[in-house]
Amino acid sequence: MEGKNNKPALRFQGYTDEWEQRRLGEVSASYSGGTPLVGKSEYYGGMIPFIRSGEIGKDHTELFITDEGLTNSSAAMVDVGDILYALYGATSGEVSRSKVKGAINQAILAILPLSGYDAEFLMQCLRMKKKAIVDTFLQGGQGNLSGEIVKNLAIDIPIHEEQVRIAQVLAALDRLIALHQRKCDQLVNVKKSMLRKMFPQNGQKVPEIRFGGFTGEWEQRELGKAIKEFYNGQTPYRQNKEYWDGTINWLSSGDLNRGIVNHTLEKITEKGRQSAGLRIMPKETMVIAIMGLEAAGTRGNCGILGIESTINQACMALVADENVLSTEFLFQWYQCFGDDYALKITQGTKQQNYNSELLGRLSISYPSITEQKAIGRFLSSVDSLISLHMQKLEILKNIKKSMLDKMFV
Repeated sequence: MEGKNNKPALRFQGYTDEWEQRRLGEVSASYSGGTPLVGKSEYYGGMIPFIRSGEIGKDHTELFITDEGLTNSSAAMVDVGDILYALYGATSGEVSRSKVKGAINQAILAILPLSGYDAEFLMQCLRMKKKAIVDTFLQGGQGNLSGEIVKNLAIDIPIHEEQVRIAQVLAALDRLIALHQRKCDQLVNVKKSMLRKMFPQNGQKVPEIRFGGFTGEWEQRELGKAIKEFYNGQTPYRQNKEYWDGTINWLSSGDLNRGIVNHTLEKITEKGRQSAGLRIMPKETMVIAIMGLEAAGTRGNCGILGIESTINQACMALVADENVLSTEFLFQWYQCFGDDYALKITQGTKQQNYNSELLGRLSISYPSITEQKAIGRFLSSVDSLISLHMQKLEILKNIKKSMLDKMFV
């Protein structure tokens, strides 16, 4: 159904009435909390969870206060299911329903719907409006919200029965999103653990765990002695339109994803490739970003080509000696050690770029090529599972966003 007047674009069958616009303060009661005096040790370390704005959606808190701390402060209790709205700081505008019974501080507004108004519906409505609220009242994210601002927010509301139907659908989507997020997090932790255990640590000659049938110490040498070639590319002249928007993939550091790279943001023409003397690197080539700030997550980022591609000057391809080093193994080894090693090599600077000499000095340990391939295949299979759940998670988030846009006025 097309949205018109005060009706949403998407509705459950049987609901046709226009929604009623109300102020949030007209359909709910609200209050904020406070913080017990920090210098009073007897106020902390008790049994009451103390919820801060960054914890409104979590099922646990880092701090606990005592009954004395609650009594002698403005901290206020909330129950499981109460709407919690973050007023201050980086989380301003975030909203969730409390997963714990505890006390809130002054940076949180507790919102309790009046009879006839559904808590989940109001929470989802506020979540949908977050960007508009932040843009309107926080001037691009600077400053704080207030209880008065939140209470005066205009919201459109249908009858209670329709509120509940909408809330049930969105809550179910949230549960699916949370499930896939947990699976992603669990798999990422499994991967981190396996990297530590499947590669020798702290000068050891063998890893903690190995596949059956493999024995003997791993060989150690400089990476440059196991690599046939370090190659980095160039950027065709930007002002020449004949060089751009062609069919040849052109990889920049921003395309690297610590996984398989299956597309590039930009493409060049054959004329562009020839003008810059670029080679087309084959699939399964490992590429590392050699320029950019460490803090921005650019320099040191990496990936394996799932496509044939040229690369720019901010990227370096590592072409392994296939008789010595498996590219898949090299990629997983870099996941385990590369960042730490590179930081040491660049002596802590945030500006220095990598080059073939610096990368070539990295110390790498590796077993036989057969064992390398077994390790690489196993860890890559874990990567594929992580990628699968991340894709599902992204799909669910997009579905949720679309539903929020269409199911509310």
